[in-house]
Amino acid sequence: MNRDRQFKDTVYEQLSRIGKAVSSPKRLELLDLLCQGPKKVEVLAKETDLSVANTSQHLQILRGASLVESRKEGLYVVYRIADSDVCVFFRSMRMLAGRRLAELELTVQRFLKEREGLETVDREELLERVRHKSVTVIDVRPPEEYEAGHIPGALSIPLKKLQSRLAEIPKDRQIVAYCRGPYCVLAVKAVDILRSQGYKAIRLEDGVPDWRARGFKVATGSNK
Repeated sequence: MNRDRQFKDTVYEQLSRIGKAVSSPKRLELLDLLCQGPKKVEVLAKETDLSVANTSQHLQILRGASLVESRKEGLYVVYRIADSDVCVFFRSMRMLAGRRLAELELTVQRFLKEREGLETVDREELLERVRHKSVTVIDVRPPEEYEAGHIPGALSIPLKKLQSRLAEIPKDRQIVAYCRGPYCVLAVKAVDILRSQGYKAIRLEDGVPDWRARGFKVATGSNK
């Protein structure tokens, strides 16, 4: 084998490590979750409907490709994205799939059509309204994800607590709910709840990684 061929084979073998690491649907979901902020293995297992053992195995593969890192916190292991470029890579792949895979787009459209109006929102206009704070924005992700990064001015009202905290949400303004991105269902469920209680609510499909990728400011910390 000549040196040029050996060089190319070695380079592409290394590149393929990334492809192999993200070839599993569950590992893609884990990356999506970790782009929201660091999480314990047990939390990731619950979110992905996997056993802790299987979740750990998937995370080890992602770590082997240098996509995630881990650290010990007492009895727990906490994982985080190795670098912000990992989230940029994941988002680019997600957007490419959305443009090129008709089956993916059809799946999303079918799901949203079950909820009246969710698929008809003018995204760019909505983004501008959120940026200029002409609507009330609620972040329905878990508190730790909100604290790791959120849209400035958004209220942290996790989906599990939404029913008990409705009094905090004004009824005289349009409500915009967001969560982890276009394939997250937390905001979809939040809009269902809000509409059932008489609120004029819509869903922002962009998550914090999308917000950041657009060059918009991202806030951190609690809103208390």
